[in-house]
Amino acid sequence: MRIIKNLTIGMSLIMGSQLVAAAGSGTTLDTVNPEADRMALRSYYQSRFPDSELSDYVNGIYAVDADSRSQWEELEEFPPYEFDVEEGERLFNTPFANGKGYADCFENGGIGIRQNFPYWNKEQGTVKTLEQEINECRENNGEAPLKWGKGAIAKVSAYMAWTSRGKVFDIKIPEGDKEALAAYLDGKEFFYTKRGQLNLSCSNCHLQGSNIRIRADLAGPALGHPSHFPVFRSKWGELGTLHRRYKGCHQDSRSKPLDMQSTTFRNLEFFQTYMSNGLVVNGPGSRK
Repeated sequence: MRIIKNLTIGMSLIMGSQLVAAAGSGTTLDTVNPEADRMALRSYYQSRFPDSELSDYVNGIYAVDADSRSQWEELEEFPPYEFDVEEGERLFNTPFANGKGYADCFENGGIGIRQNFPYWNKEQGTVKTLEQEINECRENNGEAPLKWGKGAIAKVSAYMAWTSRGKVFDIKIPEGDKEALAAYLDGKEFFYTKRGQLNLSCSNCHLQGSNIRIRADLAGPALGHPSHFPVFRSKWGELGTLHRRYKGCHQDSRSKPLDMQSTTFRNLEFFQTYMSNGLVVNGPGSRK
C-alpha cells in the first residue's frame, strides 16, 4: 500500500511539474488562456486528491488532509475570529467625521460583495482589492488610511467577507482588454517564478507541495487559497490579510518581499482568485 501511495504522489508531482513547465513556457498575451489555466489547475487537484470535493477547497489544507481537518473542525466550534468579526462590524458601522461611512463607498452598502474582489478597474488601468478600496474610502472621506496587513483593516475586511459567505467568486477579465490580461499574466508569472535564497516559487509549496510537510506544517493547495481570507492564524495570534500572508511567504523563502498592496501582489491576487472562480467566499477562516 505504501508503494502504491508513494507512486501516486510521485505521479502527481510529475503532473504538477508539467503544469509548472507549461505555465512558464513562453506564455504571451497572444497565447495566455485564463480559462484553460483554471481548468488545468482543477484537473490537477482532482487527479491528485480524487476523494476531495472541488467545493471543499475553500477550506485549504483541511480539504485534503483528514487529520488536520478534525483538529480544525474542533477549533471552528469556537472560532478564534468571532470577536474580530464583531469588532469589524462595529468599525464598519462607525461614521466618519463627515457623517458618512464605509457603506457609502461600496455597492449594496458594502454587504455581500466580497466575491467581486479583486476586479479590473478599466478607468484606472489597475487591479483593485477590497482592502485597497477600504482605505481609499477612508481617504476620500478625510480619514487617515489604516495600516495594511492586520488590525482594523483586517477586521473590517473580515466582516465584509462574513456578509458574503456562500457567494460565488466570478472574477472577470474583460474580453479584448489587453491591460487586464497583462495584469493576470503578471500574477500568473509571479506565482510560477522561483525567487529568494531558497529558490522557491509559490507553486513549489502550493502546487507540487500541497499536503506535503514543510518542517512542521502541511502546505495548503493553491486552489481556493484566497477564499478564506482574512485568516486568524495560530502562528500570528491574530487576524491577517492575504497580502500579509504573501509577504510572510516571501520572507520564509528568504527573498525580499514586496510591499503589501503593491501592483504585483494585487496582480497575484487577481490571478489566484480567478483560479478560484466557481468556489464560494468562506472567510474569515482559521489556520495554524
